Amino acid sequence: MAVFTLKRTQRLPISPEQAWAFFSAPVNLKKITPPYMGFDIRSDPEFLDTMYPGQVIAYTVKPLLGIPLFWMTEITHVREGSFFVDEQRVGPYALWHHQHHFRAVPEGVEMTDLVHYRLPMGILGRLAHWLFVRRQLKQIFDFRYRILEEMFGRNDTGSQLGS
Repeated sequence: MAVFTLKRTQRLPISPEQAWAFFSAPVNLKKITPPYMGFDIRSDPEFLDTMYPGQVIAYTVKPLLGIPLFWMTEITHVREGSFFVDEQRVGPYALWHHQHHFRAVPEGVEMTDLVHYRLPMGILGRLAHWLFVRRQLKQIFDFRYRILEEMFGRNDTGSQLGS
């Protein structure tokens, strides 16, 4: 059972409060997801202003050949201004546990994403990871990195794309 890890760290020249306000609003996820993913939130917008533990968010994504796929995550942990965790409840992964950490630094905020994930189907899942899943996740997080710099500015001290 292979569990893979993706870690990304980025520093932005905004306050931790500004970062938290942006990332804790689920509707903003579409803004930092590549358009080719066809990302669309299906949950009732009335409950998407801010996140809270136990919040369930349903999406449609098109990660492969434009084929729509239902994905549902739950916000399982929230420490206001510090971190939150989303976990897949329904979707393409056998495991998806995504931690979002925020830390004040002299130049603004440092954000770290730590994702642990596992694909279904044993050896076929590991082959899919090697062939395209790993690369696609890297592209998604690379896109996010660039868009956040365009939106909030660049902070060269300590930012890294990671793996």
